[in-house]
Amino acid sequence: MMRMARRDVLAGGGAATAALLAGAGTGARAAVRPVRPVVLGHRGCSALRPEHTLGSYAKAIADGADYIEPDLVVTRDGVLIARHENNIAETTDIAAHQEFAARKTTKVIDGVSQTGWFTEDFTLDELRSLRARERMTGDGLRTESHGYDGMFRVLTLAEIADFLAAEAAARGRTIGLIPEIKHSTYFAGIGLPMEDRFAREIAASRYLQTAPVILQSFEIGNLKAMRATLGDMPNLQFMQLIDDDALRPADVAKAGGTLTYGQMLSAEGLAAIAAYADWVAPWTRQLIPLDADGKLGEPRAVIADAHRSGLLVGCYTFRPENQYLAADWRNDAGPNARNPDGSVAEIRRYLTEGLDGFFTDDPALGRRAVDAA
Repeated sequence: MMRMARRDVLAGGGAATAALLAGAGTGARAAVRPVRPVVLGHRGCSALRPEHTLGSYAKAIADGADYIEPDLVVTRDGVLIARHENNIAETTDIAAHQEFAARKTTKVIDGVSQTGWFTEDFTLDELRSLRARERMTGDGLRTESHGYDGMFRVLTLAEIADFLAAEAAARGRTIGLIPEIKHSTYFAGIGLPMEDRFAREIAASRYLQTAPVILQSFEIGNLKAMRATLGDMPNLQFMQLIDDDALRPADVAKAGGTLTYGQMLSAEGLAAIAAYADWVAPWTRQLIPLDADGKLGEPRAVIADAHRSGLLVGCYTFRPENQYLAADWRNDAGPNARNPDGSVAEIRRYLTEGLDGFFTDDPALGRRAVDAA
């Protein structure tokens, strides 16, 4: 994505798991709102640590995230790993590894031509020789995160599950996982389908058998398929992600369909989503668009329509730098400067519309916003 009980946690977490998973069940039901909106650590704490690393996930948990998010892609030998995209040119130091120089290539991923190095061309052992780095660059942008470049390696989903179990036990609180299945149709087309692999990882983890898990995707078919195979797990929910209105899900486009994300956000489209998903999650400006001055305009009816359809509503992604804030809350420190108070204020404005959860690059700020509300 671009644009989130205190006892016996290893056996399920009791009341806290129930609170985080309020609304679980099979689709077409009245939404049961969480006690408080859940804070979803976007790629961990990606504002302050390189994304999808132990450092990022640990910081997110320490700062109060209810869930951490690993984006999942596949290696050549079929292992699910956490990277935002299968193109790892920007998020690792692979360009400095001359032994892999010849594997730089150009591919079309979900209709977009990209040049770089791709996870499906490397074994897990090869990828373990790399180190993660901060993806965003610019004068003064995410300097704290850049200070950790080169410290952390690429993680498997199994390693993340074990880390979550350890953190939950140590902290005495349930911590949820909100993985995103990336490029599902693309990976299936090259002989590396992801869904069965994900189901095996869930079955192999004692923690993920009972801890709250929300499986998310921008595609539709994989969520429906996983709902059919895993939908009876009471700790598992499904989230339909929404991209720009004019775009189509990759599996719809591949099949020659015409359904757009904008149509999916209509009252009728949301009712259709509720038949297979528990959550819908557009990006922030699809809920409250910006006006001509870059300030928040009039909210759309998406949240109310989704709740009427029995869906919980999340959104992505709140980021703490001025350039990502609505003009209402920017300060004069420059576009790349952190603006924590502005970010908290913006999140609180969205919470007044009835959000049930949200992705943030800085979970400490998300926690502040929720606690203040």
